[in-house]
Amino acid sequence: MLAQTRPVQARRRLPWLIAAMGVLVLVTLLSIMVGSKHIPLLEVLRLLGSAESGEDAAIVNGMRLSRTLFGLAVGVSLGLAGALMQGLTRNPLADPGLLGVGAGAALGVVLTTSVFGVTALFGYIWFAFAGAMAATVVVYVLGSLGRGGANPAKLALAGAAVSALLQSVISMILLLDSATLDDYRFWAVGSLNVPDSSTLLQVLPFLVLGVVLAAVSAPGLNILALGDDVARALGQNVLAMRLLGAVAITLLAGGATAVCGPIAFLGLVVPHIARMLTGPDQRWVLAYSAVLAPTLLLAADVLGRVIADRSEVHVGIVVAFLGAPFFIALVRRRKLPEL
Repeated sequence: MLAQTRPVQARRRLPWLIAAMGVLVLVTLLSIMVGSKHIPLLEVLRLLGSAESGEDAAIVNGMRLSRTLFGLAVGVSLGLAGALMQGLTRNPLADPGLLGVGAGAALGVVLTTSVFGVTALFGYIWFAFAGAMAATVVVYVLGSLGRGGANPAKLALAGAAVSALLQSVISMILLLDSATLDDYRFWAVGSLNVPDSSTLLQVLPFLVLGVVLAAVSAPGLNILALGDDVARALGQNVLAMRLLGAVAITLLAGGATAVCGPIAFLGLVVPHIARMLTGPDQRWVLAYSAVLAPTLLLAADVLGRVIADRSEVHVGIVVAFLGAPFFIALVRRRKLPEL
C-alpha cells in the first residue's frame, strides 16, 4: 500500500507546486493592493512600473512594491534556511530561530551598532553573518558532544541554551545603551517596512548566493538522510556537505535577519507543510519551501495591516501568532520522526 501511495504523491508534486505558485502570485497582488488605502487590482496592474505621479502611483511603486519584494526575498530565504537546516541536522525541530542562528545574527547587529556605531547595512551585515555562523557551529558542537553524537533532542536543547545565552548578552547591552535600544526595539519584532528600498539590492547578492548553495546541497541531503555512515559508504564527503549547508544557512538566515529582524516559526513550520505534500525528497521540500514561505509571510503582512485600526501589527508578531498554534497542532496530531 505504501509503495502505491508514493508514486501517486510523486505525480502530484509538480501540479501542487504550480498551484502553490499561483497562490503566491495572488498573495503578492494582495500585498500591493491592501493597506490603509485600498487600490483596485486593475489600477495596481496599470500603475506597476509606470512613471505616473500621484498618490496611488507613489503608494504602489514607492511603498508597497518594495515591501512586497522584501517579503518575497525574506520568505524564500527563511523557508530555504529552515528546510536546509532540518535536512542537514535530521532534526524536525530545527529552525534558524530555535537553533540560535537568529540570535547570533541579532547579537552581531547589536554589537556593531552599540560598540562601533555602525547603522549602515553593509557595515553590520558582516557581523550578522559572523554571529549566525558562530551560533551554528557552537550549537552543532554542543549537540554532538557525548555518546551517540548529534540527535534532534540534543541539538534542540543546545539551541535553546545558546539562544538564551545570546539573548541575555543582547539584553545586557541594550540596558546599558539606550540609543541602541531605540533602534533595536523596532528591528527586533520583525518587519517588512524597511524605509530604504535600495537595501534589498544591497542584501540580494548574499541571498541569491545562499539560494544557489541550497540548490547545490539538495541532492546530498537525500543521501545524508540515510545516515552519515551510509553517506560515507556512497562516497559522499559528509563534512563538506554540512559545511556547504552551513554557509548557505548563514547567508540566507543571516541576511534576512539583518534586514528585517528575527521572524520566528516561518523556517520551522513551512518545511513540515512542504514535507506533507511532497514526501521526504529534499529537492522537492526545498522547492516547496521556497514558494510556501513567502506566501505565508506576505499573507501575514497583509493580515497585520488590516487587523489594527489606523495602524499595523508587525509581520513577525503575526507569523509567531499563526505559526506557534499550527506547530503545536502538528506535533499533537502526529509524532515527528527523525529526518
